Amino acid sequence: MQRLMSIEELASYLQLQRQTIYNWLNQGKISGIKVGGVWRFDRRDVDAWLKSRKSAVRTGDTA
Repeated sequence: MQRLMSIEELASYLQLQRQTIYNWLNQGKISGIKVGGVWRFDRRDVDAWLKSRKSAVRTGDTA
């Protein structure tokens, strides 16, 4: 079973502040699921999102 990451774990994984994760959620830049009122993130989805952003940066599409 795939373990889901919390906001704190995701912030640590991405080396960002927790508030940045909350901001990205509100802006629709990253997706997660709420389990019992707590945000959770699948690491596979996060890694795929990171890879897509890397591709966007290479092509100049950073919007």
